[in-house]
Parts: sequence; structure tokens; C-alpha cells
Amino acid sequence: MKLDSVELASILTLGLAESNIVLPPGAIPKYEAYYRFLVEQGQNMNLTSISGAEDVARLHFLDCITLLGAYDFRGASLIDVGSGAGFPGVPLKIAEPSLDLTLLDSTEKRVSFMSQLCELLGTDAACIHARAEDAGREPKMRERFDIAVSRAVALLNVLCEFCLPFVRPGGVFLSMKSAGCDEEIDSARAAVSDLGAEVQEYFDYTIPGTEIKRRVVVIRKVSPTPDLYPRRFAKIKRAPL
Repeated sequence: MKLDSVELASILTLGLAESNIVLPPGAIPKYEAYYRFLVEQGQNMNLTSISGAEDVARLHFLDCITLLGAYDFRGASLIDVGSGAGFPGVPLKIAEPSLDLTLLDSTEKRVSFMSQLCELLGTDAACIHARAEDAGREPKMRERFDIAVSRAVALLNVLCEFCLPFVRPGGVFLSMKSAGCDEEIDSARAAVSDLGAEVQEYFDYTIPGTEIKRRVVVIRKVSPTPDLYPRRFAKIKRAPL
């Protein structure tokens, strides 16, 4: 494990230098502790299919931290929808401690993992067990965040219905996608409009040390989301916007 930690620290340091991102003091040991806890807990539950210090450093940590190049997160309230093992919310919070972070997931075991992780790291975050379509209707959650972010695997039009209800007018939804998703973006434009938003731009990047190309789609909330949304999951699945 010690050798893994040395490898992870080296990969993060070199990768972030390539992206011109400077971490706050003490951040690297937190990523190392995150990695160790992920490995330890991953023996008991399905947290991620990615394993080994190099792949976790590149495909999880660097991929998430690179979001800092897509938008200004300083002092923002952020909700990570479908956070799973804490990605991308926790790596972002470590890199930008001024974030007011909320982690949302529908699986109780994963929420428990994130709560324990945040306690271990000394990271302040609200960990909420709920389905996005239910939480998005709660007055204390609806249109309360500057930023919603999701790394979940779903089509953009579906993700928008889950995530945009959390975003205040003027805020953004950042959807992490594979590069070359132009068709998916075009197909989602009507849904984005129905939900009170517009596609503003996208940020393309290559994960440092790999040839994997990624894209962050920046969707700006321009007006309140109609009360109709989000619909129940069965309806979203049966008739996506």
C-alpha cells in the first residue's frame, strides 16, 4: 500500500502540473487516504470497477479535479447527483475547500461510505440518501445550488431532468461526458429548454497521462424549472424529454 501511495502522489503531482491546477496544502495526503479507504471498503461493497493506484489516480481523481478548468467553483454551493463513491464531489472539495458540498445517492450503503470517508478526511459535506427525482421536489433542495454536477451514466436529456431542478436560476449543471457527444447534446436541447436552461458551452480535455478524451457540458439555468419536473422515475424512463 505504501508503494501505491507513492505512485498515486507522483501521478497526481505530474498530472495536475500538466493541467496547470495547483492544489491547496495537505491535499495529496487526503487523496492517498481516500484511495486507501476506497480499496479497504471496496472489499465489502461494489464501489467502483476501477482499481490500482495508477487507474484510480488518473481515471477517478485527475478526471474529477480537471473539472476545475471548466468552471469557477470558489465559494459555490454544489450538489453531486448520483455520487456513488464520492466522485466527482469529494475530489473537487479536496482541491477547492471553499466549496459547500452536498453528496446525493439513492443507495444507502454508498451514502454510508461517503459519510465515513468525509469524516476520515475531515471534509465537511452533507451526505443525503434519496432518489434525485424525490429530492429535487423538496423545498430545502429545489433550486438551492449554484452548481449541480453528475458523472452518472445516462443520456443527457435524462440527467438534465434529474439535476436541473436543484440549480438556482443563474447557476449551472455540469455534465461529465465522453468527448464527441455532439449528437447527444443536440438531442437534449429541447429537454434543456423545457427545464428552464440552455446549453452554454462545453469544455474538452484529455485525462493527463492517458489518451482518454472527456467533455464537460456546461448548461446554464436561465429560469425556474416548471413544477411538473422532475417527474417520477418510471415516467422519465418511459417517456424521456
